Amino acid sequence: MDFEAKILIIDDEEIVLDSCEKILAGRNYKIFTAPNGTIGLEKLEEVRPDLVFVDLKMPGISGFDVLERIQEVAPTIVCIVITGFATVSSAVEAMKKGAYDFLPKPFTPDELRMITKRGIDKRQLVLETIALRREKEMLRENFAAIVSHELKSPLGAVQQNLYTFEAELSPILSEDQKRRLGRMKTRISDLLDMIRTWLRVFTTDLEAIQEQFKPTSISQVITKAVESVEPHATRKDIEIITSLQEPLSQVMGDEVTLTEAVMNIGTNAVKYSRIGSEIYIKVEERSNNIIISISDTGVGITEENLPYIFDDFYSGQKGSEGERGSGVGLAICHRIIEIHNGKIAVDSKIGKGSTFEICLPVITDNLNKETLHNSQVRAIP
Repeated sequence: MDFEAKILIIDDEEIVLDSCEKILAGRNYKIFTAPNGTIGLEKLEEVRPDLVFVDLKMPGISGFDVLERIQEVAPTIVCIVITGFATVSSAVEAMKKGAYDFLPKPFTPDELRMITKRGIDKRQLVLETIALRREKEMLRENFAAIVSHELKSPLGAVQQNLYTFEAELSPILSEDQKRRLGRMKTRISDLLDMIRTWLRVFTTDLEAIQEQFKPTSISQVITKAVESVEPHATRKDIEIITSLQEPLSQVMGDEVTLTEAVMNIGTNAVKYSRIGSEIYIKVEERSNNIIISISDTGVGITEENLPYIFDDFYSGQKGSEGERGSGVGLAICHRIIEIHNGKIAVDSKIGKGSTFEICLPVITDNLNKETLHNSQVRAIP
């Protein structure tokens, strides 16, 4: 253990406090005790422990009240309930209020040491997760700034100069020079498009898009997405086959971002499919949800890659023609679907293709009225 864990024990029995202190003594723990819930909450504010043991049955503030308060002020603190009145219902209730584990009285020294170690391990994992999340957010912010200022601006300047050179030198350029200049312009344009996509992943506040949600037709979303993907599919002689169950209920959402999500998955399907193959897009309504299924018979995704495909900048194997994506398309899809209160999943087998499934809740009468009301309230200046 590489840090001194602070443990707070809240119990109205003095013998329990004394015995717990003695059992846990000699380890890398700093022990604090409190004889009731009121003093326990005061010490909680004072020492900010890593682990709290709390008795459920105490005079004054009960253990359940203490658990609720801890969840309000410091939900990452690990809580373990100790009580002589252990029942299944009390255990379930304690877990609902944020308890991590349950230790019935009487308990042996080994039981206390073991559950303490589990609780401290859990706390360390929580702290590491928080640190990683903060580090990721800092990386996200710094990366966006670097990409915008160190890459996008210089490339934009180069692109403008190329346009100028082309206009000025056009009368004296040979056809071969014009083709090479055209290729340079295309490559720089592609780089700028990729950078704009990266910046969209890192800087767009998709939650703000929720304020613009309105009843949206998924049929229209599919139509627009297919229109965008078809030119690429045509170049590879790939047929996109759509099957829509009509009529379909509407979803509360943003047509532009939903179209982008479907388009990104469709583009990936084309990229990783073989020439002359087929892509199937099926849309149906089940149990108050719209299910969008996009299937291909392409190269597939390895089992070890599947857990990471929605992560930022994760790019697995190359496409059927050596194509490799930027690693942000599916990350964008995941964020878009998540902000629409939906889910996205994938099933894939190497050499047999992949199926992406998007699940979006349809508008019910209650949801429709409530969401429209909230939108109108936000729109009032």
